[in-house]
Amino acid sequence: MMELKKNLLEGSKRIGIWGVGHIGYSTMSHFAESGVHCVGYDIEPRKVAEINRGEIPIFAMDYWLGFDPEFLYRHGVARATTDYQELMAPDVAVHFICIPTERNGEPFLEPLEDVCHKLIDAVKNKSFSEPPLIIIESTLTPGTTDHFVIPRFQAAGLAVGKDVLIGCAPRRDWFSSTDNKSLRTIPRIFGGADPATSAAIQQVLSIVCASLVPAPDHMHAEVVKSIENAYRHAEVALAFELSRAYPSLDMRTVLELVGTKWNVGTYFPSFGVGGYCIPLSSHYVIQGAEHPEELTLLRQTVKVCEQQPLLVGQALLKSGAKKVGILGLSYTQNVKVWAQSPTLRISEFLLKAGVEVKVNDPHYTQEEVTRIVGLETFEFPEGLDQFDAVLVVAGHREYRLADHTHLFQHLPNCKIILDSPGMWKDVDFTGTDVEYHVAGDAWWLNGRAPAAIGEPAANQIMATR
Repeated sequence: MMELKKNLLEGSKRIGIWGVGHIGYSTMSHFAESGVHCVGYDIEPRKVAEINRGEIPIFAMDYWLGFDPEFLYRHGVARATTDYQELMAPDVAVHFICIPTERNGEPFLEPLEDVCHKLIDAVKNKSFSEPPLIIIESTLTPGTTDHFVIPRFQAAGLAVGKDVLIGCAPRRDWFSSTDNKSLRTIPRIFGGADPATSAAIQQVLSIVCASLVPAPDHMHAEVVKSIENAYRHAEVALAFELSRAYPSLDMRTVLELVGTKWNVGTYFPSFGVGGYCIPLSSHYVIQGAEHPEELTLLRQTVKVCEQQPLLVGQALLKSGAKKVGILGLSYTQNVKVWAQSPTLRISEFLLKAGVEVKVNDPHYTQEEVTRIVGLETFEFPEGLDQFDAVLVVAGHREYRLADHTHLFQHLPNCKIILDSPGMWKDVDFTGTDVEYHVAGDAWWLNGRAPAAIGEPAANQIMATR
């Protein structure tokens, strides 16, 4: 394995990627851009065909990558396949596991088990010219490698560290930004089941990653991703609770001020926590703990964050909303990821209460919206005139760049706007009937503040400017 990096760069060895979603496709593209030949396996024929035509199957991935990967796929430096046997070729020396490990907001390991069994069969059938190096990039419940992955190889009579090399290097780059948060620049944690495996992983990752941080072993590397996200989850939950506890304060501004201290992160109230990582992190840490009863703060974190979308729905009901337009099916700006999006729970709550709800997201078709959330779509901004309430869930650039005059023309019936990312906080709603709130400002979940003595409520300026 000491010549692994050299062999990969010279082309005598290749990398196999199991799963070409956000993680797998970006891994494959970065290594291909560095001159390493790669083959990626996925169960979706449409996605595989798009990749091999040089098309980018994931919205804005070229922006996140920092380069256009079309050339790499058109010229065969990297390619995708629906035939996993192509990853069993003798020269495929490294296997990145990038498959989903969650379903419906809960840890889900069936795809991981399937990949393990395929690799076990290949090793036993001597498909590879040398013991394969398996690097798990997927986020795992702490202990999964030791209690789920390794035992399957051992039960098949394979010795870890001899017949197969296994390690963990969870991804922590940020798909909404390329500012020092890309796969190439962000510090990368890694660890193998034995020192030789750790050394091999370091060789491979150093082809792409400029900053490598070795963990003592695979167990420590595995747990880092969940715990660092659990920290963030807890801080987000505290921001939610502070906003609820001090409804008369603009908690968003308070937290901006708090965040100016050198050792304090800046977290804002929002409609909820979405995505693949943070909502699941506390679940992973709790499930993998040796003494889960000690993790009372994380249990409360989960509870607080799961309540948040319902409180937003309740705020709309208190405002008297009957027709609600939601801007954004994605959980955050400029991505096409709807996993755990606040839109799912808010719309479900409102529909049960008899409220008419429609969704706009420029990155999804009507068919996709219907399949995912079961709602009709509307045009932006033209379709806003049918709603008495508007929720801004995802701060897509299409919403941020909307002409303000044009926007006002399509809000004749709107009484309240709740804006989670603060897209329109600089829009002057003075003189309109719109009650505008950025998530976290004063009374954003409670409607207008009680009128001061002798002062009509309508004259109070409650919106954040």
